[in-house]
Amino acid sequence: MAITLSLRRPFVADHFHDLPGFQEDRHGHNWEVEAAVELASEAGEPAFARALDTWVETVDYRLLNDLPALAGRNPTAELLAEQAFLHLKGAALEPRWVRIREKANYWALCRAEVAP
Repeated sequence: MAITLSLRRPFVADHFHDLPGFQEDRHGHNWEVEAAVELASEAGEPAFARALDTWVETVDYRLLNDLPALAGRNPTAELLAEQAFLHLKGAALEPRWVRIREKANYWALCRAEVAP
């Protein structure tokens, strides 16, 4: 039997948008990442928590535009959700979805594709 577990972590980061059609000055947010993964048992929770914490460490108190993984791209909530999702996959987990909340009323979700 598999279980789906979700965890949340807050982080603080600055960013700016400087690509044609989407430009904003540097500003910061109190972000939140929430991710759900499929686990074979609750014994997988520590590995999930470590992987999520590791990703948060890469963005917490950073200027997102300076991160190599985001080079040349506007660091949006959508892009961060995708990056966190890929990080969890790279940590040998089975993410179902990752949500990045940029502000109270703005969030983006990246989820696993469902087979037809």
